[in-house]
Amino acid sequence: MEVVCLPRLSRVAVCGGTHGNELSGVYLVRELLKTEKKAEEEDELVSVLLVLSNPRAVQQCRRYTETDLNRCFTHATLNGPVSDRTPYEIIRSRELNSLLGPKGGPQAVDLVCDLHNTTANMGLCLIAYSDCDWICLHIFRYLQRQIPDIPVRYIHFDLPPKEAYSLESVGKHGFAIEIGPQPHGVVRSNIYTAMKAGVQHMLDWVRSFNSGTIFEGGSVEVYTMIKNVDYPRDSETHNITAAIHPQLQDRDFCLLRPNDPLFQTFSGDTLRYKGNEPLYPFFINECAYYEKGIALSLARRRCVKIPPIRVQTELEHRENEWGFVSEEEE
Repeated sequence: MEVVCLPRLSRVAVCGGTHGNELSGVYLVRELLKTEKKAEEEDELVSVLLVLSNPRAVQQCRRYTETDLNRCFTHATLNGPVSDRTPYEIIRSRELNSLLGPKGGPQAVDLVCDLHNTTANMGLCLIAYSDCDWICLHIFRYLQRQIPDIPVRYIHFDLPPKEAYSLESVGKHGFAIEIGPQPHGVVRSNIYTAMKAGVQHMLDWVRSFNSGTIFEGGSVEVYTMIKNVDYPRDSETHNITAAIHPQLQDRDFCLLRPNDPLFQTFSGDTLRYKGNEPLYPFFINECAYYEKGIALSLARRRCVKIPPIRVQTELEHRENEWGFVSEEEE
């Protein structure tokens, strides 16, 4: 395959605390901020912006104070009317959009990495809105190779840019690092260490890319989200009437086949998966999704071919930006 030349990743944002009780990202950003000045002086290949996304929620160790910040980055929300009753997180999303974006604009940071924890047994996942963003997919493959002791997977949410609702959508490229299992409001050293390794390897890849390294092409596995499944509920009270079946609990990314156990009712009955095709479950029994009516998400797995890539030269960048170069440059 022909080598694809892509613009330099000059500015990278690493964000933690978008959900204030997901503590690996909170403590990692705080730790990185301690050495930020020295790192900037030593690093000529990339400028790293460290952001504590939702400081009010972090202070209260809550997912959010009024509304979920990580659902506030659609174009409609970022550009809608504001009043003195506008929730704090919507105001904060606009501040972050000004700091890191604007979303979809040429001034946006080159890459946003937003750090999250899940109570589900998902290992380390990159979650992105594109299955053809070669930067994100190459970083994913690099992390798979550099972190062999924990499963590393790529989840694709198939939404158009204007409907992309989470913080990483503000950058030219972006993904969330979602890692678990870890209870909310708790930090586990093994989960924190895995997240720290993921961020460090991501930044190493960016530096290598910016220095001119050619990354070979190949193929990767991508999980594209198909649908969410809610818990069974009482028709009158809307209370849930079943929990995740014991045979499914903690089996994120293990193939769920038609007629496999899905839920166990509180009276002890087994409810089975009635889908027409085998799919891969993830975010199984995620604590924060009870309020969203999601017991688990289901995905299809497929192979995506990625081309070899390298950074554009200055001449290639000008050609791409302006469509021509001067005779002197030629």
